Amino acid sequence: MADDAPLLELGPLQKSFGTSPVLRGVSLTVKKGEFMTLLGPSGCGKTTTLRIIAGFESPDSGRVKLNGEDVTDQAPYERDVHTVFQHYALFPHLDVANNIAFGMRMDKVPEDEIKKRIPEALSMVKLAGFETRRVSSLSGGQMQRVALARAIAGRPSVLLLDEPLGALDLKLRKEMQLELKNLQKKLGMAFVYVTHDQEEAMTMSDRIAVFNQGRIEQIGTPGEIYEMPKTSFVADFIGGANIFSARVLPGDPGRAHLLIEDEHEVDVPLDPGEVLPKPGKSVKVGIRPERVKVYYKDELPFGLLRFDATLKDSVFLGDACQIYLQMFKKAPDHRTIAWAGGDRYAVHDDLDVPVFAAVQPDDVYILEAEE
Repeated sequence: MADDAPLLELGPLQKSFGTSPVLRGVSLTVKKGEFMTLLGPSGCGKTTTLRIIAGFESPDSGRVKLNGEDVTDQAPYERDVHTVFQHYALFPHLDVANNIAFGMRMDKVPEDEIKKRIPEALSMVKLAGFETRRVSSLSGGQMQRVALARAIAGRPSVLLLDEPLGALDLKLRKEMQLELKNLQKKLGMAFVYVTHDQEEAMTMSDRIAVFNQGRIEQIGTPGEIYEMPKTSFVADFIGGANIFSARVLPGDPGRAHLLIEDEHEVDVPLDPGEVLPKPGKSVKVGIRPERVKVYYKDELPFGLLRFDATLKDSVFLGDACQIYLQMFKKAPDHRTIAWAGGDRYAVHDDLDVPVFAAVQPDDVYILEAEE
């Protein structure tokens, strides 16, 4: 296989359970040494995709290739992949060393090599010296590390991880996110990681595939997914977004002249290669809440897009304040969210006052065209 060839290739995968379609043409490639995350809400098809890669499910159509070989019809034990599950799947009657050795013995790895790999794997997951410990004596975080050690000791081409941190508490989960990413870099192994946690995906991934209703809506780096979402779903699912309807107006090349919610005209730059629908067509536009700045009438800096608004509510969150604005007279129930540092707008009796909502022109991004 050529060095630049994908390590793992899927597609286009179709899968239904009964009459319910679960995957609708999922195609994906993973490179050597890449940390790829499959991200989406419950029921979107991400775990089914992982199970097809592992061989636990068969697609109705589409193929799975690993190292250039079609493995679609191979059994799980014939594929050069290992899986780490959310609930560890450790053997309670075996000690740590024998849990790690189990898969290698099934693969007929020589015992001398197994004895060498066990302490190496435990050292990598920061459990050196735990060989003789019983599984029942371990904490949740330690059991997850043993499950990881068992998976990496087999030295697969691809490690599959199905929400492996979901059973851990928040503090331990955040610690394990960084440990997992560092471990993946050290091993140089491809990881395919399933999660519904956006922060987890953004923290660890080289690329993210965002799933929705059995389809991949967008694939990109964390920065691309966050800064340049392609659809309303991606914009709202990753970090949250204010999403509005807009109509395209005639404008200059390289720029978009838009009428947002039939009330506010704005002129914003287009990304290189971005194609805007013809004038008169409707599109969705998005603005991240942290990019919306709130000013009183005498404060507005120069060079920002300005929207007349009314301060309707605010929630103090410690290091920031979440502000709710009414920006559109024709849609009085639509609330635009903004963020402010400190506690300036945390006083709840300072409401129903006129303010400006302001954004940089390039903080307005164009999403999909409306039907």
